[in-house]
Amino acid sequence: MQILVTGGLGFIGSHTVVELQEAGHDVVIIDDCSNASEEVLDRITAITGKRPAFEKMDLRDRTAVESFFKAYPEVCGVIHFAASKAVGESVEQPLKYYENNLSSLVYLLQQLVKKEQAHFIFSSSCTVYGQADEMPITEQAPVKPAESPYGNTKQIGEEIIRDTCRVQDNFRAIALRYFNPIGAHPSTEIGELPIGVPQNLVPFITQTAAGLRKELSVFGNDYPTPDGTCIRDYIHVVDLAKAHVVALERLLQEKQQGNYEVFNIGTGTGSSVLEVIQSFERVSGKKLNYKIVGRRPGDITTAYADTSKANNVLGWKAKSTLDEAMKSAWQWEQKIRRVTT
Repeated sequence: MQILVTGGLGFIGSHTVVELQEAGHDVVIIDDCSNASEEVLDRITAITGKRPAFEKMDLRDRTAVESFFKAYPEVCGVIHFAASKAVGESVEQPLKYYENNLSSLVYLLQQLVKKEQAHFIFSSSCTVYGQADEMPITEQAPVKPAESPYGNTKQIGEEIIRDTCRVQDNFRAIALRYFNPIGAHPSTEIGELPIGVPQNLVPFITQTAAGLRKELSVFGNDYPTPDGTCIRDYIHVVDLAKAHVVALERLLQEKQQGNYEVFNIGTGTGSSVLEVIQSFERVSGKKLNYKIVGRRPGDITTAYADTSKANNVLGWKAKSTLDEAMKSAWQWEQKIRRVTT
């Protein structure tokens, strides 16, 4: 049985491929390498001892997607990460996000529903909740109008999958609404390595500490939070990757209630931007150069998860602390930049 991982050379995708292989699954990766390197294949192989199959392709090409499923008829499950994912950029380039994130999803589903049995895990996001009324956020929280085109693509993506499940008895899906993944694999073989200027907080922190960036911009200190900076739920990427493996097993064993389910994947604890900076300074022993600037369009004030459903139904729970995640991110940065403490 083969499992397709789209965006499998990316940050979350590569860690999930490792966990899938270590759980005994046969993995095929699709990635267009727009924000990842083929070198990651070597790094995955170094960890697991097995090189996953790889196809470099753009999922916006419907014909290419059709050809892939003809070439890999044994694929019966898909974990779909491939997407543009920067909130700020999505505000500036909405059409790029709608084309890339939605057309690729539709083309995948069109091929999957042709199979006798198909299983699908969607890389969703806490952004579907917008600014939730209550914390922590449960899966029953209303899905509000998105604060960004990126968030909207996740909302629409979930709706597309849900509608497909309603009319396709052979199709089973789980949407994992995860919060903010950080950290790196303990081997330091894989971690977050964005191409160009980082769009996420932690790689910008580590690149600033490594000397690649002059300073870190903290977007706003006038939010209604204890220290004025935004609060998020930061989850170690390995914990997140393991959640995908558990969710896949639930699909394959047909343990679902219905054929569509949603789970929050986070730690259940909120940390502010300044608390993340303090955590990094604590585990690295380095003082970070940062400054407070104006708010960034599309950002919400606070978001952290109620993970009780994933804990109780999937039997999954995040294990790593913020400090442990930050330490692993810094060890990864030090290795790839050859930075010494």
